Amino acid sequence: MYYPKWDLHNHTVASGHAYSTLEEVADAAAKRGLELVGISDHGPAMPGGPHLYYFGNQRQVPRRIGEIQVRFGVEANIISPGGKLDLPTALLRELDFVAAGLHVDTGYEGQTKAQHTKTLIAAMENPAVDFIVHPGNPRFPIDVEAVAKAAVRTGVALEVNNSSLTMARLGSEEICLQLALLLAELGGQVILGSDSHVSSNVGKLDAAVALARKAGLREEQILNGSTERLKAYLARRRRQKA
Repeated sequence: MYYPKWDLHNHTVASGHAYSTLEEVADAAAKRGLELVGISDHGPAMPGGPHLYYFGNQRQVPRRIGEIQVRFGVEANIISPGGKLDLPTALLRELDFVAAGLHVDTGYEGQTKAQHTKTLIAAMENPAVDFIVHPGNPRFPIDVEAVAKAAVRTGVALEVNNSSLTMARLGSEEICLQLALLLAELGGQVILGSDSHVSSNVGKLDAAVALARKAGLREEQILNGSTERLKAYLARRRRQKA
């Protein structure tokens, strides 16, 4: 399997609980041999997260820093059972990409597997959302088959989150593997993400790659396994948002 040259899921100090600057993340990505790095700081509902102005001012972010291409997005918080995100739609449309996920302490109050499942599906039905982050989080159990089928139906990618498999949200591996197995069978799409909160973890995707291989995901299903494939996917999603 082609080892990804893009890593879209990276946080800077703007997230409030990460430790590296934009320039440090870009430098680490270049040293890792990536072609492109994404900045996906948390939306404002996250405690300590950035103000809306941070995302509205994204035009200030250069699209190249040193040797690395940069794309500016968000890890939006899903804040209601209806899949509502913590950034307005008009602002989401201005970003290079939109990742969305469930997090504690951000306003989402769902308690059951059925509620979490319905909420993730509602988020996938939002044309502003490009991919769902760490859907295997055991803190928010889901109906794996329903989520996988919804991902295929809506054309939204699900993330295999390297951090979930190595240091955060421990206990995610079983659900992540179940999702990946179903997506392999159904023909769904995945994005491998480091979810780095410090520059030394940018582009670290070994555990995610290993799980994708174990599940039998084909190379063409790994969106960030190819620059052309991921650029085409994001361009197609952008057209849907217009």
